[in-house]
Amino acid sequence: MSAGAPLLPQLTLRAVVLGLVLSAVLAGANAYLGLFAGMTVAASIPASVISMAVLKVFRDTNILEHNSVQTIASAGEALAAGTIFTFPALVILGYWNTFDYLWVTVIAGLGGLLGVLFTIPLRRSLIVEQQLAFPEGTATAEVLKLGGAAGGARHLAWAAAAGALIKLTQTGLRLWPETAQLAGYLGSRAIGYVGTNLSPALLGVGYIVGLNIAMLVFIGGAISWWVAIPIYSGLFLDHDPELAAQLASGAGAADLANAIWGRQIRYLGVGAMLVGGVWALISIRKSLWSGIRSGLRAARRPTDAGYDHTDHDAPMKVVLLCTVLFVIPIFGLYFAIVGTLGVALAMTVVMLITGFLFSSVAGYMTGLVGSSNNPLSGITIATVLLTAALLAVLLGRDAANGAAAAVLVGAVVCCAAAIGGDTLQDLKAGYLLGATPWRQQLGQALGVVSAVLVMAPILNVLVAAYGIGAPSPEHPASLPAPQANLMASVARGVFGGGLPWGMIAVGALVGTAIIALDEYLARRGAAWRAPVLAVAVGIYLPLELATPILAGGLIAHFAARRNPLADAGARPGVLFAAGLITGEALVGIVMAIPIVLSGKPDLIALGVTVPAGVGLLAVGGVAVALYRVASARENAA
Repeated sequence: MSAGAPLLPQLTLRAVVLGLVLSAVLAGANAYLGLFAGMTVAASIPASVISMAVLKVFRDTNILEHNSVQTIASAGEALAAGTIFTFPALVILGYWNTFDYLWVTVIAGLGGLLGVLFTIPLRRSLIVEQQLAFPEGTATAEVLKLGGAAGGARHLAWAAAAGALIKLTQTGLRLWPETAQLAGYLGSRAIGYVGTNLSPALLGVGYIVGLNIAMLVFIGGAISWWVAIPIYSGLFLDHDPELAAQLASGAGAADLANAIWGRQIRYLGVGAMLVGGVWALISIRKSLWSGIRSGLRAARRPTDAGYDHTDHDAPMKVVLLCTVLFVIPIFGLYFAIVGTLGVALAMTVVMLITGFLFSSVAGYMTGLVGSSNNPLSGITIATVLLTAALLAVLLGRDAANGAAAAVLVGAVVCCAAAIGGDTLQDLKAGYLLGATPWRQQLGQALGVVSAVLVMAPILNVLVAAYGIGAPSPEHPASLPAPQANLMASVARGVFGGGLPWGMIAVGALVGTAIIALDEYLARRGAAWRAPVLAVAVGIYLPLELATPILAGGLIAHFAARRNPLADAGARPGVLFAAGLITGEALVGIVMAIPIVLSGKPDLIALGVTVPAGVGLLAVGGVAVALYRVASARENAA
């Protein structure tokens, strides 16, 4: 830490403007990625490189300005995660037909701002006293110290162009299918399936999260698709008349496998995520209490002339006042849904308690193992399930708006937890660089506002162009929105019944076993770990999405073995991978606009289709390029 460092300009006008633009752009890109793949990726390093490339035209720019840009910009990615994991559930439930601008803006925006506030009392304990690693925050600080990679912006741009071109060719021109897959019946009923999505963005995701997490995601997929689905199709299909009828009608193995996964097997992931969310809270209970006490003690300390600017948080009085002001409109919206003051108050209390607790959990887990292991899905599902159970008691299980009300409580908590983890990552980078915490906290809040202003329009364009949730005749290749689908299923199941509780219980046992394995690995000091949420994500993702993620993780592993310094500091591989994600996501959004305006999903389709192998070769070429960029010796200089 640069304690006592001179106070350089930080939240300058140019830094704020660039950060706000990047926050909105990254929010859109990650909204698409999250709906498509069920995962988002940290945006701090690409934002840092872009800042250094753009602001170098000013001679007096400095490292803390660049840190302010990435702080503001990264809020867009985090808020996108909180938004797309929850709000699409309201469309899937049929409560909304489109994303209401006022509701999305108020709920997601205030949830994100609460996430900033909730983490302020924890900064001193988690970052200064406990010195948690915060891997992405530490890496961002190193990138800024080194001044960025030689050619870093070039890597980002070329990769974005490649990702955009393949997405345009595949989804817009429809020259080849989006998936290469092979499925068949093993015997009379058991199903075998292999497949991969032809997405450069998923390669990028796998590269960024690394081999450990990518492998765990794939293992989760293997549990579902190579163990659970064959067992269910071979032994238990007769218990589900609809699936049995589909088999009797001669359905293809791939179609039946997807149907079994959607109706039964993905709920293994719900059970695993519930256990993971509860375990995260239990495992940090002592550190959480210690952090709260430390933050409150620091807030009472007088700010005299000798008090270092690198230790200045936003004043606690401001934190408490803003919390009250932000909660009031949320309470009003909850009352508008349920129409009962007591129930709306209960929803608000649940939101406040779980929001603070789970924002703290997200921040602590992010500090331990990074943003990729933020237990966002698990804690949100736990919140939705708890709220739905409470509302079922207060309103009755036949309440028309009960499921939607539970999702909207979960939405605030999810946005708060996503921003909470991101805020502490950015504060870690600032701590290492000598930034002023309250300025970063203000910058994070500005980034939340910028991102939330574009979220509803982007979601409306995506749902109109591609569809969200289960495929339909109108949208045969809809965006899966896996987390939102599960939120909707859990909330609907509490009120309308039909949740496969047996599968959820088995998933909870699987999650418990994975936690036990991870604890064993931790006690042995193993470098390879098994965070339960990574496996749970794989369980409820289609296997075709987990396959390229694993490929990206393998590329990262072998590139690092060839040249251990290739991704140190400058991180050209990470920048190339981030470019693949950004290019594919942005062209997906841009293509959606003419589709929506014309009402023709195949507006620019060529009407000619080549085998999926051609697409596989194209994505393979991108994989080779990613490996070469990441492992090149000159990048390690």
